[in-house]
Amino acid sequence: MIIDRTYCSSSYLMFRTMADPNRCFSEEYPTNLYKHPARTSLYPVYNGKNLLEYFEERISDICARSKTALALSGGIDSAVLAHFMPKGSIVYTFKCVVPGVKVTDETPTAARYAEMNGLDHRIIEVYWDDFEKYAPILMKHKGAPIHSIEVQIYKAALQALSDGMDTIIFGESADLNYGGLSGLLSKDWTVGEFIDRYSYVKPYQVLKEFDLITEPYKRHEYDGMINVHEFCRGFFLCEAMGSYTNACQTAGIELKTPYAETTLAEPLDLHRIRAGENKYVVREAFSALYPGFVMPPKTPMPRPMNEWMANWSGPTRPEFWPHCTDNMTGDQKWMVWALERFLNMLDEK
Repeated sequence: MIIDRTYCSSSYLMFRTMADPNRCFSEEYPTNLYKHPARTSLYPVYNGKNLLEYFEERISDICARSKTALALSGGIDSAVLAHFMPKGSIVYTFKCVVPGVKVTDETPTAARYAEMNGLDHRIIEVYWDDFEKYAPILMKHKGAPIHSIEVQIYKAALQALSDGMDTIIFGESADLNYGGLSGLLSKDWTVGEFIDRYSYVKPYQVLKEFDLITEPYKRHEYDGMINVHEFCRGFFLCEAMGSYTNACQTAGIELKTPYAETTLAEPLDLHRIRAGENKYVVREAFSALYPGFVMPPKTPMPRPMNEWMANWSGPTRPEFWPHCTDNMTGDQKWMVWALERFLNMLDEK
């Protein structure tokens, strides 16, 4: 592997992963990246009925072979999976806690799904202290700074192990495979527009020495435009799945992601998505299982970074521009915090 801190720092800020798997921050902590199976090996899905047929058989097989828990959010993706879990199975829902502040809480909706399916619903409370405690462990295993969701996944994995489980199921990749990211799919993007829209943190706003990495975008460029769906279920999916695999591998528990084992067999209907029917295949499956249930709005995995990072004054290492985080969102501040923390860890040796 090539050691290149400038490239790796820039890549993490732009993509939350290493765009070039042959580069790393350090020989001692080589980058540990997720590799997605070839699409030809995935189960082809044409509609909600196909999806339900696959999940019924797949989840039955997983649960027959292992002691399995499910991560259950308030959204539709994991609710579909919950329907096929054996009665009495343990399901976990995250609840982030910021003292004195009301933040997003998915537990009431998740509790309804659990009750409807006869499942043992348990809540995992997540605090800022968990991030300070677990982030270094996860970074060492990944060989890179981490996505903030990895701390929550790791804590759930540890709890599952403590409860006697050896496998945990997540509903990850439904959005990426089936058109759930309405913002990214809302229009046809030129390459330049999409680079600006997608990059989490532009490295030149943060780092004094940086690389502007465009290769992941060029893979999905056609006549100056980006094929967003292919980008999502290609490069973006590998980045997202890398967060789940790293957290579960670090904890020592088996991870199953049934949505990631499938692929949309027909071209994504962008007209339906832009008309407000995002993730229409999963919606069809959800409606078949929960008739009359009001479909909840899509929300990302809750993590109140705006509140947790509100008082952070920004990085102090010489690689960073002073005041670079002054106007950032909490999620962006987290990424700079994580990058600085990881660089400090490398220099502590």
